Amino acid sequence: MRPYAFVLAVPDLDESSRYFVNVLGFQSEWRDGDNWQSLMRGEVRMMLGHCADALPPHEIGDHSYFAYITVDDVDALHREFDANGALILESPESKPWGKREMAVATPDGHRIMFAQSL
Repeated sequence: MRPYAFVLAVPDLDESSRYFVNVLGFQSEWRDGDNWQSLMRGEVRMMLGHCADALPPHEIGDHSYFAYITVDDVDALHREFDANGALILESPESKPWGKREMAVATPDGHRIMFAQSL
């Protein structure tokens, strides 16, 4: 299996889209007015849906982790994200399960884990 898209409810479609593009390096794929924005980086798609009244992700604690994305070089990605002002929750760290992982958040409180195999 490969991820087609992660679907996220966001309160401000434009603000969330800018974060994914300007900070996390995604590119716009398509947009449906003020309702949906699809963004892509590599084989990973984020589909952001405007949901102004949805429960904020920061209120659901650990359930706000929605993706575990494997990359070739998590340290290089960390440097890129850090230079762009990403909300880095955990810097890259080698784990006993054979992965080097980093946690990143969005301004809305969604959390993503990026990892590479050791």
